Amino acid sequence: MSGRFRRSPAVCFLLGLPRSGTTLLAHLLQHHPDIVAPPEPWLMLALEAFGRVDQRHPAGSSLIEAATSEFLGRIDRTIVSRAFADAAYDQYLAEAGKRIIIDKTPRYWTALEFLESVYPESPHILLMRNPYAIAASLKSTWGIPLRAESSHSVSVSSLADLMLRLPDVIISSLADLVLGLPKLAAHRARPQTQLVQYELLVAHPDEEIRRLLTGLGCDPAAVASAGMRQADYLRSSSFGDRKILERNAVDESSVKTWQSHLSVEEMQTVTDLVGAELLLELGYEQELLHAQQAGVLDRGGEVTELYRQMFRTWWDLRSTKTGALSGPSHAGEPVHTAWDVSEKVRAACDISKVRQANGPSDADVEQNLRPATSMAAPLQQALLALEADRAAGLDAIRKRDAAIEMLRGEVARLEQILNTI
Repeated sequence: MSGRFRRSPAVCFLLGLPRSGTTLLAHLLQHHPDIVAPPEPWLMLALEAFGRVDQRHPAGSSLIEAATSEFLGRIDRTIVSRAFADAAYDQYLAEAGKRIIIDKTPRYWTALEFLESVYPESPHILLMRNPYAIAASLKSTWGIPLRAESSHSVSVSSLADLMLRLPDVIISSLADLVLGLPKLAAHRARPQTQLVQYELLVAHPDEEIRRLLTGLGCDPAAVASAGMRQADYLRSSSFGDRKILERNAVDESSVKTWQSHLSVEEMQTVTDLVGAELLLELGYEQELLHAQQAGVLDRGGEVTELYRQMFRTWWDLRSTKTGALSGPSHAGEPVHTAWDVSEKVRAACDISKVRQANGPSDADVEQNLRPATSMAAPLQQALLALEADRAAGLDAIRKRDAAIEMLRGEVARLEQILNTI
């Protein structure tokens, strides 16, 4: 890919979930004289979604998407995306007078395949953090609820209740844990990916930063120590962790605060969402043990998979709101109708598919999972409402076109009058 261009900027993608410490890591890395790390570009997400615009766009979102898909379908869209990104990154580097740009955008987990297709040779830095600590930070910093407001204990229906009641922006934060964490975990095996654990970073910042700089081909001796320094560049941005502005040094105080910030019910929710198996795979055995000693149960991978299916359904539904209801996402891709998504909801909530081979009896599992099926009917109603909104939108477009034709007729009539004067 890069051989097709005369010159390509050095780009490194810093990956990690929101509230995992990516702002801190990017800040420490850019102490090096060769490196610049903008707060959060989100550039590759915008390029990946090019052509898909809000359905309220006055030019017509379906027309924009259909036209751009038809046009770009005749050329290599990857080359176009690479050319735009190269130009943007290169200009930013030139303005900063640096050699390497670190694009730290937490939700790049949603576009890993796109990153790989556009920048296959770029190094990645993957920051992993204890999921319980991430959840505690979501709760304390953004006010993200980790259980439904109910007097009942946490069950499989808790997140279904939340998904039906809360705005998309909140559910997105939970989707980071449910869908994003497994994708990032699988990304560890990618060549040219350096793995960093947040807990090691804050315990030994100098060693970890030197290791990463060496991997990026930078001279680690050019940085005296991994101190905090000033982060004034964040003051003028709407992105990045604002807490960095208050810190004078890297410390480990945030590593164990989750233990006092999360209730047993909230720890149970996180365990169900992430899964004990993934917690162990990522090296958080002691954290899982602490939660279990507090009363958290391992309900099995089937429960975690049910949550993932529910969130995938929500993700498809949200994509349908902005994409399929106004036209196909890409040329040749199927359009997901409300009926398609509702069927996915029913499949995701089919308790016959989440039996546990070992552990509680079928009756116990069925009693625990039965409330999840209640989400199908409300979601079906929501989907029908979306279809009604779509019909209303199409009617509005027809009325707009009729108004345009009427105005054209008035313009022609006025021109005739002016010509006779």
